[in-house]
Parts: sequence; structure tokens; C-alpha cells
Amino acid sequence: MSRPKILLTRRLPDAVQARAQRDYDATLNPGDDLMDAATIAARAAGMDGLLVTATEAMNADAIAALPDGVRIIATFSVGYEHIDLAAAKARGIAVTNTPEVLNDATADIAMLLLLAAARRATEGQAMVRQSTWSGWTATDMLGAQVTGQRLGILGMGGIGQAVARRARGFDMEIHYHNRTRLPAELEQGATYHETVRDLFAASRFLSLHCPLTPETRHVVNAESIEWLPPGAIVVNTARGPVVDDEALIAALKSGRLGAAGLDVFEGEPKVNAGYLDLDNAFLLPHMGSATVETRDAMGFRALDNLDAFFAGGTPRDRLA
Repeated sequence: MSRPKILLTRRLPDAVQARAQRDYDATLNPGDDLMDAATIAARAAGMDGLLVTATEAMNADAIAALPDGVRIIATFSVGYEHIDLAAAKARGIAVTNTPEVLNDATADIAMLLLLAAARRATEGQAMVRQSTWSGWTATDMLGAQVTGQRLGILGMGGIGQAVARRARGFDMEIHYHNRTRLPAELEQGATYHETVRDLFAASRFLSLHCPLTPETRHVVNAESIEWLPPGAIVVNTARGPVVDDEALIAALKSGRLGAAGLDVFEGEPKVNAGYLDLDNAFLLPHMGSATVETRDAMGFRALDNLDAFFAGGTPRDRLA
């Protein structure tokens, strides 16, 4: 019996590719070249399934262009805004993602961003690397205290809850807003706010963990920044477009906000040039899930979903 044919649209970790080749007639992308919709459609000829990543825009046109034989799209990501689920469903194409397995790694990066932004790590590292540090003084490089402060979490899913667990180690007071309130055993004493505005008003630190939806696009904007306490610090490991870059940059320049820690950007890998000269912006290149263990786990989760689908079952993480 022939094995299902799948296309991997990006180069994935070695262990993931080895398993894909073991269990499937897998076509790899060893050069890791970015594929547009036309290229994906051409390379998908004869394929039964696709294993894509968040860099492939599987919109309605891209899905319409896929060969008839493609029956499933497994994405190597927890987010799925790059896939038009309605278009996939209309064509009878299943879609899966990889939730849960990247919670801890992303939460670790969120805490790194929070601490680095609060303690002026961008400035401090530049002083050391550029040999401009003149020595210790009692009044130099004073940052914001993290321990005991209020942390607002927008989006209390798996990653948000993982951040809350870490923040409790710093005795932070946890506040959150979510589409639905968590059960008490998951809240772990956190304070729930029914509106985004109420959460922002309570947040000395704000960490973003919401999915990208029409409602959350630019949820941090010129108006909502005014709801935050003066000097608040904003951290984003969710998706770049949940932040209005121009509004955030203006608030950081004016001192309305104290600092920001960002791992994701609208239009990435391009980054709004306004961030680059800001000492109070700590910037990372979308590396929230970038550990060997996590990226392997993401690939294995995607393959688990493909295994279940081609075995005639229901994939654990089916979205459409």
C-alpha cells in the first residue's frame, strides 16, 4: 500500500523531517525557500496533504489554487490566521494546528522581554559592547521594579497561564482579560476583568497573548494606550498586528509608556524603523518557540495530526 504524499513547505527540524520521510512519501524544501501561492500549488501536484508554517499565506485564493488531491493542511504553528478556514472547509480540506507544545518556551521569552524592558537591557548591553560604560554609580540605569507589581495578561490561554505561573515567582499580582472567565482552579487567584479597558487600567505591566482576530488587530492603539498607567511596560509575544506600531512608538518616545519588549512585529521580518533607535524598546526576532525541544514537539504534533487523519480518525487539533 502506497504511503500518503505530503509537501513540507519550509525546512523543519531534522528529527521532524526524518519522521516525515519515514512515515510518508514526503517532499522537503531543503533550501528553505519561501513559497508563494503559485509555487505551493505547483509543488502540491499529486500531494495528499501539506505541512505548512505561519509564513505561508493560505488565503482563499491560495486554497482555491490547490490541486484536488490535497485533503489536509497541517500548520506548524499554534496561530492559524494565515489560513482561510472557511475556504478550506468549503473545499473539504481539513486544517490542524499545534497548540500547547509551545506554551513554556513562549512564556519564557515573555518573561525575558518583561525583565529586559523593565531593567533597560537594551541600553545596558549597548554601553558594555560600545565601551561607553564609565562605571557604577548610585543613580545610573535605574529601571522599573518587577517584583510585586501588577501584571495584566490579555489572553489567558495556555501561554498566558504559563506566563502567570512564572510571574507569580516574582510575587506579581496577576490580572487578566479573556473571552471567557477561567474556572477558579485555573485562575489561581488572578483578578478577572470583563473589558480590555479595565484590564489595561490595572496593568503596570501588560503582556499580550491573544490570538489575532478582527477584534484584537491593533488592540494596543493610541486610544487604548491612554487607558494604561503612565510609564506602563508592554510585552508582545502574540502576533505583531495586535499592536499599532506608530501609536506604540509615539508613546515610547514621549515617555507615556516606560518601555516595550517585542518578539513579534507587523509585516515581519521587516520591523518598523521607528523602533530601532529607541533605547526603551527591547526587540527579538520572533523566537518565542525557538528551542530544539519545542520546535521538535511542534513538528511531531503536526505529524500526529496527519497520522490521525490518514488513518481515518479525527486529528486532535482539527480546526476545519
